[in-house]
Amino acid sequence: MFLFLIIASTISCGKKVSQENVSTTPKEPKKETVVGGDSDSHGCKASAGYTWSVLKKECIRVFENSTRLNHAEDGKTYSTVSYVIFDGNKAELFLDTQKESIILERKSEGDSWVNGDWQLIPWKGYVLKKGEKILYTGE
Repeated sequence: MFLFLIIASTISCGKKVSQENVSTTPKEPKKETVVGGDSDSHGCKASAGYTWSVLKKECIRVFENSTRLNHAEDGKTYSTVSYVIFDGNKAELFLDTQKESIILERKSEGDSWVNGDWQLIPWKGYVLKKGEKILYTGE
């Protein structure tokens, strides 16, 4: 019985000490990470891979149902990729070198898509030029 009292007394003192430590330690506010809290002005969640498409007028994942464009051979190594999506006679470019997408348009089937000095040529896949310089190719 004496042993039981010693053990019980030790446990209750231990709880009291640990409660004192908790109450004397100042509490820091919890920092909560909100998943998907990175919506852009259109409501697209970049963390889920979505970006706004001017052409489709909705949030899309550009890596789905699109054509990948690779930088043309210029001796540099790139870790990013670019994409183009098509809708009728229009194409929307999502380039790793541009903040906003670029809309191109063609007059008829088989023609190149054009916007100013940007030109997407359907040749052995696709060739994207700005002025006379080939910047991207894709299949």
